[in-house]
Amino acid sequence: MKLLHTSDWHLGKHLNNYERHREQQAVMQEICDIADREQVDAVIVAGDLFDGFNPPIESVDLFYKTLKRLANNGKRAVIAIAGNHDSPDRIEAPDPLARECGILFVGYPHTATASFELETGLGVSQTDKGFVELRLPDCQEPLRLLLTPYANELRLKTYLGGDDPEEALRGVLHHHWTTLANRYCDNKGVNVLVTHLFVARQGDDLPEEPEDERPILHVGGAQVVYTDSIPLQIQYTALGHLHRMHVVDATQGPVVYAGSPLSYSFSEAHQQKFVVLVDVQPGKPATTTPIELTQGRPLLRMRATTVDEAVDWLQQHPNSLVELTMATDTYLKAEERKRLYAAHDGIVM
Repeated sequence: MKLLHTSDWHLGKHLNNYERHREQQAVMQEICDIADREQVDAVIVAGDLFDGFNPPIESVDLFYKTLKRLANNGKRAVIAIAGNHDSPDRIEAPDPLARECGILFVGYPHTATASFELETGLGVSQTDKGFVELRLPDCQEPLRLLLTPYANELRLKTYLGGDDPEEALRGVLHHHWTTLANRYCDNKGVNVLVTHLFVARQGDDLPEEPEDERPILHVGGAQVVYTDSIPLQIQYTALGHLHRMHVVDATQGPVVYAGSPLSYSFSEAHQQKFVVLVDVQPGKPATTTPIELTQGRPLLRMRATTVDEAVDWLQQHPNSLVELTMATDTYLKAEERKRLYAAHDGIVM
């Protein structure tokens, strides 16, 4: 079974005042091309589908067109969960229609997907709160998915239970995931966890969150979830939230952040972006292959001491978006600013 893991599309996001829609169109096309080329059986989009609760209409249009193409007329499963930037209700609203295309939307941790079957053979054979088992057209084995979209700590406890108000979120999630895994996940199918949370291996240094993502942990968000909360039956964990592709843990089933398809803040300057191809069969750990994404303008930081130095560097990097710092003892003159902006159309204020 081949899966394609992507996340953190943030459709509708700007870089300061710089509009990114055309870049998003190009990278969505690239992801669709990769899914077709690799002949994947299912695509997982692990949250932050949009950049806000009320995305612009052109971003909504791009989102649905992309998922429709990924679904390949119901021959390929597409599973998309809500992240901390998404409205869960908006994500789930088109679910009845989306299921007719083989697309599953999950906005809440306690969502139970309705059963269905398409003429292609794609369908849901078992479902529970936070769990779905899929039959895929070209696979003998089923795909079992534990699905936990983002919710803050209070909402997760409300949805998933936990009588003790002092009980740690990690304990609530471990109990929820373990109960589902013990009930549904044997070695006769492929078992995958999909979630949009801040996940780390206990004892490791915490990876840095992007500038726009820090509130998930620090402002009414959820605490860090450790990998030892993931049930042993899980062969691959598809994470969303961090924007850098990152393998959290590879000692059992890989636990992986796919990262965002574009760099969305200058804290991500010079980062390469990926989607993750996952090869997996029942009873064995998954193997992963990062596939480099090439679309979109890279984000670069440049520090210069003279205008000549800056102009020369800018002309050598014409396709980038640039955060330019001029280290001078005096203010730049109007003609100097004019030279800089004439040399490059991607200087971001």
